Amino acid sequence: MEGLLGGPAAIKLSSPTPKETDLKTSPLARLLMAAASLVVTSHAAHAQPWPAKPIRLVVPYAAGGPADVIARLVAKPAGTNLGQTIIVDNKGGAGGTIGVDAALKSPPDGYTFALVAQGPLAGMPNLMKVPYALSDVQFLTLVARGPAVIVVSKDVPANSLTEFIKLAKASPDKFNYGSAGPGTTPHIGAELLKQEAGIELTHVPYKGAAPAVTALLGGEIQVAMVDLLNVLPHVAGGKVKVLAVAGPSRAPQLPDVPTTKEAGLAAVVMDTEYGVIAPPGVPAEVQKKFRDAVVAALQSQELKDQLLKQGVVPLTSTPQEYKAQMTAESDKWKRVITKGKITIE
Repeated sequence: MEGLLGGPAAIKLSSPTPKETDLKTSPLARLLMAAASLVVTSHAAHAQPWPAKPIRLVVPYAAGGPADVIARLVAKPAGTNLGQTIIVDNKGGAGGTIGVDAALKSPPDGYTFALVAQGPLAGMPNLMKVPYALSDVQFLTLVARGPAVIVVSKDVPANSLTEFIKLAKASPDKFNYGSAGPGTTPHIGAELLKQEAGIELTHVPYKGAAPAVTALLGGEIQVAMVDLLNVLPHVAGGKVKVLAVAGPSRAPQLPDVPTTKEAGLAAVVMDTEYGVIAPPGVPAEVQKKFRDAVVAALQSQELKDQLLKQGVVPLTSTPQEYKAQMTAESDKWKRVITKGKITIE
């Protein structure tokens, strides 16, 4: 008994037998130990709090456009709130559908989101077959509204929307309108104006809003419905005339310009709404954390002022409100497209 309790003779250490040594160094044993190590490493990785690395924010349009500018302004403070860098990744093409598709097919690990306008979500699916469904989209929050404005070149003898409609009715073949391309918001918006006002305008599509505005300044076209952001620099110089805001309220940047509702065309509303979405399968708690970071960033007066200077109005929404808004937009686009027999030319 004394030996068992701790006397020197009580404990005997024996060296491993050759057979035991062979087992520990055999290929099978090494494989099992490696697998065990991987399991431990994997658990450790999953245990890391999100976000553990930079986050990608896909913008489905070219760099320098309105969505890109908004994304970069929002990404910095939202990333600060999360303690990680948010990297803007431009993936333009096919009216924004290429970038949206890439974002929605990304791994649902919480490291890919997208900032997108309503076109690829509510508009393009009514014009072409897209490789995703609205049900795939995880809506997080709206971030900004870009008031669409109806503008004419300085040489058009009209200073109000009512005056322009009278001119267009008197000369149905005289006026051309420009858009950022077939199926874009400026295209559908101008078609909505035509339908509601009962006027005829000839569509001239361009490869983006910027070329359309250049054409307006040069007199190639006479009218356009574009985001305020695209024409704001030209308004003060008198190079274009803003006839109306095609939105529910006046634009803070142009408080004296009436809305289409005030001009008697309440149905002509075609704001561009920008929001943040996630791929299907992203954990709910990760979606909430990312949304909270974006919403908190948008409460900053500095960011609000920066967005207003760009011609957009900052706003936020619940995921449910965002989804309902896109559903309503899809219904509106479908009505305009069907009535106007619009196709991608």
